[in-house]
Amino acid sequence: MAFRKFLPMFDRVLVERLAAETVSRGGIMIPEKAQGKVQQATVVAVGPGFTNKDGKVTPVCVGVGDKVLLPEYGGTKIVLEEKDYFLFRDGDILGKYVE
Repeated sequence: MAFRKFLPMFDRVLVERLAAETVSRGGIMIPEKAQGKVQQATVVAVGPGFTNKDGKVTPVCVGVGDKVLLPEYGGTKIVLEEKDYFLFRDGDILGKYVE
């Protein structure tokens, strides 16, 4: 609920990365250094969008609660009430999962 105190500006999207898998499908424990960087996240807050040259606001392509695919690198880490969140531009998000 800490993210409710933070509102992204313009076309920024605040996401919470999913937890890395610590056990393989075969039941083997995966050490922390061997775990891959998690590229899936859940959107927790979005900005209103950006203003184009005509003065109209272009809305963000994702909404709160969407599952998205992130680039391997990038984003700005934000700590809110001891929990890690990441801030990305709408254009940096690679895609969203459809259920």
